[in-house]
Amino acid sequence: MQRKKRAGILLPLSQLPSPYGIGTMGKAAFGFVDWLASAGMKIWQVLPLQPTGYGDSPYQSCSAGALNPYFIDLDLLEEEGLLEREEYADADWGADARRVDYAKLFSRRAAVLRRAYARLDKTARDWRDFCAKGEFYDFALYMACKEACGYKPYAEWGTLRDGDSSALRAFAAEHAEDIGFWQFTQYAFLKQWRALKGYANARGVEIMGDMPIYVAADSAEMWLHGKELFLLDGEGNPAAVAGVPPDAFSDSGQLWGNPVYDWEKMKADGYGWWRRRIARALELYDIVRIDHFRGFDRFYAIPADSADARVGTWEDGPKEALFQGLEGAKIVAEDLGTIDDGVRSLMRKTGYPGMKVMEFGFNGDPYSEHKPQNFPANCVAYTGTHDNSPLVGYIEGMDGNGRKVFDADLKGMCRALGVHRHGSDAKSACRAATEALFASAAETVVLPMHDVLCLGEEARINRPSLLSPLNWSYRLSAKDFRATQANRLRRLAEKYGR
Repeated sequence: MQRKKRAGILLPLSQLPSPYGIGTMGKAAFGFVDWLASAGMKIWQVLPLQPTGYGDSPYQSCSAGALNPYFIDLDLLEEEGLLEREEYADADWGADARRVDYAKLFSRRAAVLRRAYARLDKTARDWRDFCAKGEFYDFALYMACKEACGYKPYAEWGTLRDGDSSALRAFAAEHAEDIGFWQFTQYAFLKQWRALKGYANARGVEIMGDMPIYVAADSAEMWLHGKELFLLDGEGNPAAVAGVPPDAFSDSGQLWGNPVYDWEKMKADGYGWWRRRIARALELYDIVRIDHFRGFDRFYAIPADSADARVGTWEDGPKEALFQGLEGAKIVAEDLGTIDDGVRSLMRKTGYPGMKVMEFGFNGDPYSEHKPQNFPANCVAYTGTHDNSPLVGYIEGMDGNGRKVFDADLKGMCRALGVHRHGSDAKSACRAATEALFASAAETVVLPMHDVLCLGEEARINRPSLLSPLNWSYRLSAKDFRATQANRLRRLAEKYGR
């Protein structure tokens, strides 16, 4: 996929500074693109842009294709004449500027966006064309029904539960304005996103998006297309749910709870739903990272009534058949977790770069594939992902023996790659590890912004298998985007030909 070495930054949109409770596609996002360009960075990796769901996770979305209305910038809507500043500027979006308050966004954001929709010129050609295309109609219908049913899961929607066509037609006629509003959220998002992405591309920055492999059990896809897409029992409920067995993150495994796909049924039309989904993602982003790529080779199916993920079976996925004709696509395969010969074969056949995570390499094994001196060229390498501790927090949380192993490993990495470490504290170790990543053979390296800033555990994005208000909520301030950090990254990029 890559022709030359390059470097980038992982920063969720939600972490950008803004006075309105969460990062958006407004001024701070354009400013971050400028910061990336000044730092010589060629990639901005974001987390999924879908609406967040259970546990505020973007990996538990109510729609595979919808876009999160929280990221719509209110100031840009005001510039368009769709909002008055007093309608949103003084609202209580949360008391802590360092944390997203999802409850307040849920209770207040839609009301503000409805005011903007009320002022939209419904006769405008681009709006009418957008609605006629119908790409987001299922999501809009789902959200309108969910609102009308008190935000209960679709299984509790009475006559609307099974997607009965006559009941839905009657509902749609009665709630046309609500359906129009939810379509507007997608229209407004795409308009702002295309402006931001165009600006980034013009500054030499590509955007890497993130595609979750699964959707939530309470989702538009499950409601309207469950029988076509998922393994269901006789009552239309998931027969099995997704997750992973016990691993480095959890002794009891990770029980995600998403319905698993009926790959045999999807095979009948050449995996059309999936191929359309990938095509849309490649239009939205420059590069697409597909989460849990190993699930296309074999996936872990857990009985739907299980309390954790210790009991499950590995079942065959579509393997390379799904990706025929897409071998040259700009896709990154998240190939972490339980990796076997089947996954390795799938990676070879698609040719997609996999992922290497430096934190996994601090294990005393000189041959670990996650040590930067052992990285292959065809990979995307990270200090850590959104599921890892920030590197400084990881180091500070070690016991004495763990720190000895870490120091020996880091010393070996630096020696192998010609990197000099200055100092012995956690922050100096983080900076040395960053340079070792840049010095590796990996064609693409990506640093989470919290590792650029050498932040501790407070800045962690997610703790797998743990429901917590600390997940997905940490935010940065404008002062975090300093020229000194950009200059350091630019020097590293220049030194190592990135």
